[in-house]
Amino acid sequence: FYLLCAVGLLVMAVTLIFSRYGDIPLGKDGERPEFPLVTWFAMLFCAGMGIGLVFWGVAEPTAHFYNPPRGPGETPEAASLALQYAFFHWGLHPWGIYTMVAMCLAYFQFRKDKPGLFSASCEPIFGERMRGVMGQFIDIIAVFATVFGVATSLGFGAIQISGGLSYLFALPNTVILQLVMIAVVTVLYILSAQTGLHRGIRYLSNLNMVLAISLMGFLMFLGPTKFIMEVFTSALGAYLQNLPTMSLYLAPFDDSGWIQDWTLFYWAWWIAWAPFVGTFIARISRGRTVREFVLGVLLVPTLFCAFWFSVFGGTAISLDMFEQAGMKQVIDSKGKEVALFTLLEHFPFGGIMSFIAIFLIATFFITSADSATFVLGTLTSNGNLNPPNAIKFTWGIIQSVVAAVLLWSGGLKGLQTGSILAAFPFAVIILLLMLSLFRSFREEMRAGT
Repeated sequence: FYLLCAVGLLVMAVTLIFSRYGDIPLGKDGERPEFPLVTWFAMLFCAGMGIGLVFWGVAEPTAHFYNPPRGPGETPEAASLALQYAFFHWGLHPWGIYTMVAMCLAYFQFRKDKPGLFSASCEPIFGERMRGVMGQFIDIIAVFATVFGVATSLGFGAIQISGGLSYLFALPNTVILQLVMIAVVTVLYILSAQTGLHRGIRYLSNLNMVLAISLMGFLMFLGPTKFIMEVFTSALGAYLQNLPTMSLYLAPFDDSGWIQDWTLFYWAWWIAWAPFVGTFIARISRGRTVREFVLGVLLVPTLFCAFWFSVFGGTAISLDMFEQAGMKQVIDSKGKEVALFTLLEHFPFGGIMSFIAIFLIATFFITSADSATFVLGTLTSNGNLNPPNAIKFTWGIIQSVVAAVLLWSGGLKGLQTGSILAAFPFAVIILLLMLSLFRSFREEMRAGT
């Protein structure tokens, strides 16, 4: 079900680029975009991927390299498959999900003057019933999915920050240390949330992009540059060539559970993130046309993610393939959270770059949580585009408590389970949103307005 949802939403997004609906503005006729293009890219990227990209940048490609979905591990074929699947899990499909959910909200909010609520976006199908209990139920599901989806990401951030500190300073990497990290960063993002969208989130998003590109540039030029570029182009080509097969591959004759542990978990995670990221991207995308919106949200982050995995994952695979760096042994013994720091220590200034990486994770943590408190505030204040600070403060605390409980109860497995449970009901709502959106597009084109 998750797989078909992800494929269907991506097909819809690509179709809109070439359709007559592409000229429809997500706002009133003649309205200009609220944010400059570069700031818009930075904000949607930091909200949409953030912590997860730093956590999995090394950990996922190396995991696939050692244990590929098919064939033996630690071979050139496994290296190619590893990067193809990293591109697949972080590329067009997740951004296709975000694109369609965000477009639906932005269209009804800024074009049709509806509240920024999922229930309001379903009114073309259900009419006035969306203003009663049925509509409240839909919005509650969106809140539930947002809390658990974001809590999963915050848990990953806490695990990686504590993993980095324990790796650098030989501290015991315990759940207590992870909970302390959540508490410290919670205070910081609640303070940031009080400054609003045009200050805290905007400036932190730009800072995140600078830090992320700096870290990537460091590895790009000190690492195996030629290998990285060759890996990027060849893996990207193979990913695009094999995209239809990968999109529908469920491995019914393989009992290893690889697809369930990776692909289906990711699709559920992205769907659980969709109400949060969709609401946030909609909020910052006023004034852009449907075509401009789809191209921006779908293609630019996908290419950035592919290059990110080529640099970090490609460098790690190169070290293990050609220099026998022994990264697998360290990751197996200390966990996926130390994968990035294990990689950085093989380069000059590795200690300094590890501190920068920890700071980057913390700022991504703050940005994601800050954006989520903004979204949850909007969803629980009747679609208010600037929710009161008291509501944002309350949701900031709730998010952190949920992340802490999931971590305490089951670590990474607990985080993943919470995300998957939250995704299913919202996936059904996404299908209703798509029916509503395309019905309204069709009616607008008929009316000529």
